[in-house]
Amino acid sequence: MEFAELIKTPKVDHVGLTRPGLPPVTGTLCITSHHILLSSQAGGSGEESQMELWLLIRNVDAVEKSVQNLTWYQSAGTNGSRESRLTSASGTITLKCKDLRILQLEVPGMEECLNVASSIEALSSVESVMMMYPFFYRPLSMKLEDGWPLSTLEQYYQQIASETGTWRLSYVNEDFGVCPTYPSAVVVPATVDDGALRKSACFRHGRRFPVLSYCHRKNRMVMLRSSQPLVGPNRKRCREDELLLSAMLEGGGRGFILDTRSAQAAKQAQMMGGGTEHRSSYPGWKRLHRPLERGRPLQESFVKLVEACNDPSLNMDRWLTKLEASRWLAHVKEALSTACLAAQCMERERACLLVHGAEGTDTTLLVTSLAQVILDPECRTMAGLQSLLEREWIQAGHPFCLRCAHAAYSHARPKQEAPTFLLFLDCVWQLGRQFPFSLEFSERLLVTLFEHSYASPYGTFLCNSERERKLCEVKAKTHSLWPWLNSEKQKYLNPLYVHNPLVIWPSVEPQSILLWQGLFLRWARSSHYLDEVWTEIQKIVGKTHPPRMCETASTETATQTFSERKTKVPHNSSNDHL
Repeated sequence: MEFAELIKTPKVDHVGLTRPGLPPVTGTLCITSHHILLSSQAGGSGEESQMELWLLIRNVDAVEKSVQNLTWYQSAGTNGSRESRLTSASGTITLKCKDLRILQLEVPGMEECLNVASSIEALSSVESVMMMYPFFYRPLSMKLEDGWPLSTLEQYYQQIASETGTWRLSYVNEDFGVCPTYPSAVVVPATVDDGALRKSACFRHGRRFPVLSYCHRKNRMVMLRSSQPLVGPNRKRCREDELLLSAMLEGGGRGFILDTRSAQAAKQAQMMGGGTEHRSSYPGWKRLHRPLERGRPLQESFVKLVEACNDPSLNMDRWLTKLEASRWLAHVKEALSTACLAAQCMERERACLLVHGAEGTDTTLLVTSLAQVILDPECRTMAGLQSLLEREWIQAGHPFCLRCAHAAYSHARPKQEAPTFLLFLDCVWQLGRQFPFSLEFSERLLVTLFEHSYASPYGTFLCNSERERKLCEVKAKTHSLWPWLNSEKQKYLNPLYVHNPLVIWPSVEPQSILLWQGLFLRWARSSHYLDEVWTEIQKIVGKTHPPRMCETASTETATQTFSERKTKVPHNSSNDHL
């Protein structure tokens, strides 16, 4: 396929651009293989009057067009009849982007308008990964051979294996034959051989057998993740899978299985061949159900929230009603509450933890990654967050290509789409708002990660698994996002950051969960004054030192408050036992 075949009209003059909160401009519109470029001379002289808009076409979520200003010219025909012909027309193209922007283009000429719209639609819907912009992006300041860091996953897990002595790095999935969505290296109990891992994989949905996700340095408690077991209505068993989990509890330890589905959903899954671990087969393990939405309900919640944020006609009562009806903040609350429960199992109950839902690629990763941000101060640094995303999202098999194919504006509604990663970023933002000194990075980094997960010139979020990335040679032919972020590190740092070695227990009360205005409302109102405030804060912090005891006090208060909430691990609830 040649991109030129999809571009019907590559250039149009006198195109008007309208954006919310900004003055309209007029200029020349150009369409390339991967970008929409509008260059304008807004009046005056010199470089200051020049405005250029570069929009990655992959960022376009929906294209809407309308033709207007029709003018007809009538003339006498050769046989005495009257002939009518269209002499002038213009059209409006509305581009709704995955980063939640809405742009309007006023294109002169009906034919030009229709051609531009159809070209953008065709280019934005190219499905071949190898034809996407990251495979063509070649910045002068970066080299392909130096762009990708060493395997942080293997380094991280090798350190755990050497420190504990009870875990080992296994390459049983080196050719991705055991599990197509796992990386080539995984960490498993040292007493379990690779043969047992292969049989355990056959007993798990998608062959995602239990692997180590995190080891809590404070007490050496571990957190594993997997998919649901294939128990089925006949309650099948797998000795190797039972051996794998029992190996974690050697020495009289105890463990919790945190299922991100409701008990009813787990029973329904059992009738379809799935299910959950039975208590008689897994002694020492206690099951907890904390249902989290995923898939279509989560996507619809995202769509409703964006619709409410883009409606300027709403009064306060209507706005609050639509915000509540979207249930987005309820999803944030539930995700944070479940992550707190996971962290509590390890920190306070001193127990091992296995997290899984159905497939183990969405809500499972949401909980394991959030729990690590709560527990581990290293994950609250900029470098630590990058490592966390590599381990728990990218290499752990979150299907970014499927989940982030469209955002909130697309008219298509495939079942595979869901803003699970956006929900994670929102939860991290809530943590940063409640603990403003404990996160090294600022809101700007989270917004940037959101943008690049949906449309990016870098290959970090391409494909659905490490296996697909290897087949597409992503690391050999694209650049990594992390070196670029680190080269711009100063823009993403939190000037108030002070290292906090404590666990941060967030409040999960409804009044404590706020709308992330910096993301969902950033195109509806200017952030100019907020940017000025942060610039001034950076100047002030550069001259003085922030108070070091404030965050500690708030952390201790939050810890005490959290211990009194209903998210405590139940001890005597018969419904929660295996």
